[in-house]
Amino acid sequence: MTVAWLNDDEIDTWLKFRALVELFPSVIDAPLRRESGISFMEYQVLAMLSETDDRTLQISSLAQRTTSKLTRMSHLLTRLSERGLVERQASTRDARVTYAHLTDAGLALLESAAPGHVRQVRAAFLDVLSPAQLAQLDDICETILAGIDPEGVTTARPAPGSRGRDD
Repeated sequence: MTVAWLNDDEIDTWLKFRALVELFPSVIDAPLRRESGISFMEYQVLAMLSETDDRTLQISSLAQRTTSKLTRMSHLLTRLSERGLVERQASTRDARVTYAHLTDAGLALLESAAPGHVRQVRAAFLDVLSPAQLAQLDDICETILAGIDPEGVTTARPAPGSRGRDD
């Protein structure tokens, strides 16, 4: 099989994309840790839980949506639970299923962290792009994600009025 080696323009674009993917998480994570005492991953979990009517999601769903291994999600939920931000709830229908529920304290922390997080996302991401560039980036992301996440698991948002529990 012949390899289609990258040309100079492709190498330049690939290196820029790789740098973006590697550097950007800390640009978002560091202010959250400093200002709110939570990591970006913890923020994501709290935010995902807050988007359902009952602030509850199946733990395996949280792991999928954050591209996290179930064991990593379990450790993260243990830390959040120890801080009183989430609680685990067993399913009444299936003993193999466990849910994560956002507590009032978790919601309060999320609500206090959100303004700073949104400011950082705007400053480091949205405001540096023109509306046309943002639309192009959206199309590019959608195209790439169609190939690597065809079911849209990582970008799925609960439908308005959805409940996280099935029991």
